[in-house]
Amino acid sequence: MKVWRIVTVCLLGLFLVSLVACGDQTSETQQQFVEITRGDIVLSVTAEGNLSLPWHRKLTFGTTGTIVKINVEEGDGVVKGQELASLDTTSLEQTVETADLAVRSAEMDLESAGNSLSQLTTPYPFLTFAFSLPESLDAVRAAQSYIEATQEELVLGLKGEPYDMAEMKEKLRLAQERLDEAESKLAAGLGEGIIPTQTYWTIRAAQITVEKARIALDSAKNDLDKANSELEKAIILAPFDGVIAAVNVKEGDKLSSMNYATTTIIELIDPTIMELEAELDEIDIPDVELNQRAIIEVDALPTLQLEGAVTYINPVSIEESGVILYEVTIGFDVPADSGLRSGMSATADIVMDERSGVLLVPNRAIEYDDQNNPVVKVMVDEQVQEKSVVLGISDGYDTEIIAGLGEGDTVVIEIAVKEEPSGMFQFGG
Repeated sequence: MKVWRIVTVCLLGLFLVSLVACGDQTSETQQQFVEITRGDIVLSVTAEGNLSLPWHRKLTFGTTGTIVKINVEEGDGVVKGQELASLDTTSLEQTVETADLAVRSAEMDLESAGNSLSQLTTPYPFLTFAFSLPESLDAVRAAQSYIEATQEELVLGLKGEPYDMAEMKEKLRLAQERLDEAESKLAAGLGEGIIPTQTYWTIRAAQITVEKARIALDSAKNDLDKANSELEKAIILAPFDGVIAAVNVKEGDKLSSMNYATTTIIELIDPTIMELEAELDEIDIPDVELNQRAIIEVDALPTLQLEGAVTYINPVSIEESGVILYEVTIGFDVPADSGLRSGMSATADIVMDERSGVLLVPNRAIEYDDQNNPVVKVMVDEQVQEKSVVLGISDGYDTEIIAGLGEGDTVVIEIAVKEEPSGMFQFGG
């Protein structure tokens, strides 16, 4: 785990060295005194990778043809929807025109068929329901059921149940009228009864003509949509605002059915948006979350420091030389004239935790007692005393003190000193 830290620790620079120059003594200890101050500490993991352009499109034509227009050059800025290149669309435009004429003709045929049907049915307004046989059958069944129910009610009355004879007769009369009307509609729908049979079949033929005209219109519209789609495939429009990164063809080049789909015509990028695609060790990945802050340094631009955030964590691992890694994506804003380029190597320190204005001590000052509790040696009235402390986060160099010490306290760090053969002393870790 690599850490990035901002820490302010004031060293007193006062060393009390206890040295005994005995002939056979080879090591002693010295005491280093450090005043406890407040500072900032950051806990992070490091990911390494390369910069990339998420808005990078390789644009192609969707059909065959001859390139007649290239409207841009490398380095040109473009806006979304701007026409960048086109094929010869003469034949495609003719196809669209033909399809459009077919649609208009089909619309007129449908209108004519509808008019003919209206002329036949106008004298017979009831024909709007007479041709709906299922509904007529349902109406007959409903009327019959109503008559049966009324008759059953009348039978109950004759057996002594209270009833109103006048009301019963009226119900039967209305039920019979409904049945007669429903049967009349059904008979008309079948070409029988009061409607002449020849009239029915004439009207039915007109209805079929209307349906065929409607089908023909739908087919013509479908052909027109296809023709317009093919025409759109012969024109390349900018899918977003950006800069032309490459133009790979020239006017007059021909695209065949073998290569039109694989030939990149223009490359378009948005240089204002970049990402760092990096890798993290399996040990570090559990602590990384989306939207965590990241500090990015680019190898080729050492004075540039960028701030971004984690935007994606790939749940699928990769293996490199026996090491399990996970890919993460870090997004960031690109400063103007920064000199950043796609593919540049970069390192990101992903911040997992950070504290500001907390008490800090060097890790070397922390020891552990017999119960494995953290303790720190502190100068109190010119005497060294051992104090229990509560620890917070550590960046590998310094540790946050949550409780047990106060700002301005002086901790004692004992350092081993080794005597050199020459009589000089060497500081040990």
